[in-house]
Amino acid sequence: MPTDFTGTWEMESNDNFEGYMKALDIDFATRKIAKHLIQTKTIIQDGDNFKGKTTSSFQNYEVDFIVGVEFDEYTKGLDDRHVKSLVTWDGDKLVCVQKGEKKNRGWKHWIEGGKLHLELTCEDQVCHQVFKKK
Repeated sequence: MPTDFTGTWEMESNDNFEGYMKALDIDFATRKIAKHLIQTKTIIQDGDNFKGKTTSSFQNYEVDFIVGVEFDEYTKGLDDRHVKSLVTWDGDKLVCVQKGEKKNRGWKHWIEGGKLHLELTCEDQVCHQVFKKK
């Protein structure tokens, strides 16, 4: 049985988010606002089916996927790009590879110590976010 990510999670820490956003070519003004936001993630999981919503006072983002099935993702409200995304299990971690114009793009989600961890990568930048369950 895979790890259950279901829940509402509130951001506790956000390391190197600005570096990650620079790698995505997000403009200066947006980076300055976004790095101070507290994000909330709501995840609904039914086996390998996921519905995710990330909200803040500035922008919201939703994504639905099935583990192991590649899908077209439009990162509207993030960097507004079209990518091919594939999420797989690596043990208890969800690993997403996003193919598009940026190299080494993707993310990993895992739960450790009762907290949700998200590692975002793009080119040579890595951002690590930690969320606590609400």
